[in-house]
Amino acid sequence: MTATPSSAPETLDVVVVGEALIDIVHSPEGQREYPGGSPANVAYGLGRLDVKAGLLTAVGRDARGEAIAAHLENAGVVLLPGSQSLARTATATADIAADGSAEYTFEIEWDLPPVTLPYAPKVLHTGSIATFLAPGAGVVKSLLEQAQGGCMVTYDPNIRTDLLGSHHEALTIFEELVPLTDVVKMSDDDARWLYPSKDLEDTAKHILSLGADLAVVTRGSEGSLMATPGMQLNVPAIPSVVADTIGAGDSYMSALILGLLLRGSDGLAPTVLE
Repeated sequence: MTATPSSAPETLDVVVVGEALIDIVHSPEGQREYPGGSPANVAYGLGRLDVKAGLLTAVGRDARGEAIAAHLENAGVVLLPGSQSLARTATATADIAADGSAEYTFEIEWDLPPVTLPYAPKVLHTGSIATFLAPGAGVVKSLLEQAQGGCMVTYDPNIRTDLLGSHHEALTIFEELVPLTDVVKMSDDDARWLYPSKDLEDTAKHILSLGADLAVVTRGSEGSLMATPGMQLNVPAIPSVVADTIGAGDSYMSALILGLLLRGSDGLAPTVLE
């Protein structure tokens, strides 16, 4: 049986596909729970940027699932039909270090029914656990295949090593997905884990050689690298005090998607990237 988010508004500019979960954050101030998950964070950021966005995910009809639904609704994000399909909402326990970085432990099930999109949004975004963890990862790949030629596809692998199996398995999955995408964004940690023998510039070139049109590597306080087949651009970071890094890359992804939506007819010309 094929599930279709048929009641979703046909005016969505971006459809995000991927996990939504509850972050259980342990810090010196104690324990708190927050709605999270990389794709859900991207959808939330898009909503806050006044982009018409919907999220296809898998959460439970429990208190945590309802908290996620309310969180997304508050940002104007449409939770697509079929997303409340699990018995229990996933969690990620985050331990915050003194420098604000986070180490995660996951309790997650990722599964989606077979899905077809009833229309093509301007952008289809996916990433993180949803693209690696079976059985749902197969459905995500199918959606990317359906989107070919119909909309822009953006991808953030957001590597979570505890859930990926071997390096070879994860790299194989990643390199099978990149040709189905137009834009790949990753952190410097992701890039070094996937390609330990390459520097960041060579990793960006390799991603472009696999078929992406734009490769972006974020580098924390050192800014970010944007690369197309015709140019590489280094973007400086804005100095800021870091409380923690949870969701930082997802916020960047939301802003990047907004920029892609606003770029006009000049594609990925140097002036557009700048």
